[in-house]
Amino acid sequence: MLDNAYSPTLVELYGELGVDFVWLDFEHGGPDPWDAGTVENLLRAAERTGVELLVRLPDSDPALVRKALDLGVRNVFLPRVEDAAEVREAVASARFRYDDGPGDRGLAAPRARRWGLADDYVATEDAETMVGTTIETAAAVENLDAILDVPELGFVFIGPFDLSVSLGHPGEIDHPEVEEAVETVRSKAVEAGVPVGGLAFDTDDAAAKAADGYRILNLGSTAGALQKAVSGWLDGYDDLAGEP
Repeated sequence: MLDNAYSPTLVELYGELGVDFVWLDFEHGGPDPWDAGTVENLLRAAERTGVELLVRLPDSDPALVRKALDLGVRNVFLPRVEDAAEVREAVASARFRYDDGPGDRGLAAPRARRWGLADDYVATEDAETMVGTTIETAAAVENLDAILDVPELGFVFIGPFDLSVSLGHPGEIDHPEVEEAVETVRSKAVEAGVPVGGLAFDTDDAAAKAADGYRILNLGSTAGALQKAVSGWLDGYDDLAGEP
């Protein structure tokens, strides 16, 4: 999975390259998630190449979850949650039927329903949409057991950098307290049968995490890929030109 691809052209290219997911981070960058036209163009690019979009929203507001799904987003995840009640409310907002009762999804004819033309809309939406959450605060780790017990929670994604801030060690993701929190989330999620995601810092790290139960791995960013490519070109030119 690659992230920060806010251009339909880049989303389409990543799809052609065969990645499983493209992460759209609307919390720390990108367009306004309420801007329907911009989001729709990103979705069209993904749909053409068959690549999934994993959309991080800037807020866990159920209205924003419903809006994203109505536009056609299939996979959303929530930032900076604190407790299970917040997660449950957001997950319920994505379902017409939820936990053996009524959900909180509005029934209309938006783009996700192909403006009223889609067959079996209710059943398909409930089967194919997914809401996950980032675990990136000390409070979320403290309330982890209850969060993992939320019905139909799609996944948890471990955010080590924000965890380091919340635990009082900004940027020190190798601090023992941060590493302990990350391992707590990983092990409890695996034990609970909830898919767990995280950052992979290189191919060896990705392989190790996949073997350790991670199901979703962020392999890099558009900015990182461009920096590596352009730096390689410039270094190659300097070598040919004989410059130091």
